[in-house]
This record gives sequence, structure tokens and C-alpha cells, in this order.
Amino acid sequence: MKKDIHPKYGPATVECSCGNKFETRSTLPHIKVEICSACHPLFTGKQKLVDTAGRVDKFRARVEKAQALKSSVSTKTSTNKKTPSKKSKKDQ
Repeated sequence: MKKDIHPKYGPATVECSCGNKFETRSTLPHIKVEICSACHPLFTGKQKLVDTAGRVDKFRARVEKAQALKSSVSTKTSTNKKTPSKKSKKDQ
């Protein structure tokens, strides 16, 4: 094995969004994760939603806002349509 080509492998602290912390070994000194074995439904047997409802609501709100903006723009353009003027004898 070549020397000085591999990163340092040492103790690392893993911190979960649920507040659980544990020690392991890694090339990074501090690791942040969203789900760990203490809060994962497979290990705990409990169902936990990870803010998917909030994401869906935000998306629907954006879509509704875009549709409202699009409809307001189309109503403005339909009311402001200019009738083509007849050409005068000078323009011909």
C-alpha cells in the first residue's frame, strides 16, 4: 500500500436530527444525519413522517400561485387587446 494517499481514519461523532449521538470511526470528524437506528421505523417499529406533508403543501401552494398569476396575466391581455386600425390612404 502506498503511503500518504489515504485520508486519516479516526473517531467520529454522528449526530441525528432526533438528538441521538453516537461514536464511530470515519474519515470525517463530525457527521450529521436525518435518520438513525434510534428513530428509523424499521428499527423502532413506529411510523414517523419526515415532513413530507409540508413539502407537498408547499408544492401545491406554488402551483396554485403560478396558475393564479398565469390566469391574471391572460385576463389582462384579453381585455387590453387592440383592434387593428384600418389603413389610411397615406399608409398605402
